[in-house]
Amino acid sequence: MTDPIADMLTRIRNAVGSRHTRVDLPASSLKVEIARILQDEGYIAGFKMVEEAADRSGKGARQMVRLFLKYGPGGEKVISGIERVSRPGRRVYVGRDEVPSVLGGLGVTILTTSRGVMSGRSAQKAGVGGEILCNVW
Repeated sequence: MTDPIADMLTRIRNAVGSRHTRVDLPASSLKVEIARILQDEGYIAGFKMVEEAADRSGKGARQMVRLFLKYGPGGEKVISGIERVSRPGRRVYVGRDEVPSVLGGLGVTILTTSRGVMSGRSAQKAGVGGEILCNVW
């Protein structure tokens, strides 16, 4: 897999479109940080680390991140859109004064900065720029 973050976002997009209550992703520290931001911003109900059992071929157990998706009282989607901005073939960097707002502030930009992974609002408050990973609305 060449772009694990795009895979994560696609799994979330597909699960929300199919009205699943949860989605499992192969674990990495970057994916856990993205999940933490999604939870802090109110886009998912929560997440936890789980261990997938060993398969028949004898391979060991793998760490997975389980996201619990969130829906409104009438079943409406909380995540209506999620897109990858910076890709392996085209990296997108912004300075501290150029952090974009998503849908006029209704969405969130997730960046990786020198101070770690953070939302666009947090990056502006901290006065840092970085690589734009994705936009969520």
